[in-house]
Amino acid sequence: MKMKATSQEKVVVIPCSGIGKAFGSISRDAVYEVTENLRKDTTQTLCLALLVSGDEESLQLVRNSKCITVDGCPLQCAQKNVSLAGGNLAGSLRVVDAYKDNRQLKPKSVTFLDSDGQQMALAIAEKVAEKVDDLLGEH
Repeated sequence: MKMKATSQEKVVVIPCSGIGKAFGSISRDAVYEVTENLRKDTTQTLCLALLVSGDEESLQLVRNSKCITVDGCPLQCAQKNVSLAGGNLAGSLRVVDAYKDNRQLKPKSVTFLDSDGQQMALAIAEKVAEKVDDLLGEH
């Protein structure tokens, strides 16, 4: 039987930066949904810019924690930067893949997600939450 996560054992969920792009906004909203609502006690997030700039606390965090990245586009900047930092990459999702599974959703807005963008963010957040549960042995 696996133990539940302790207060110190949190999965770090990192969204891409994707500023000015709908899929980047969806990535960030999905991560916020996970870290603030769905799995707030077992996850935390990290600003990708801190990691990219070499912030020592951020580097240590990704190296000492299980990490899940959520990238908006196929360039996978979050995943690549966690890997480059020597991070413990335990999972990766791409918004473009979620779009393939939800073609009926057509997010248009960038600044504030429209209904379709919000629905896609929630669908991704649920997948991330499932991955967190798998990583921590929770069901």
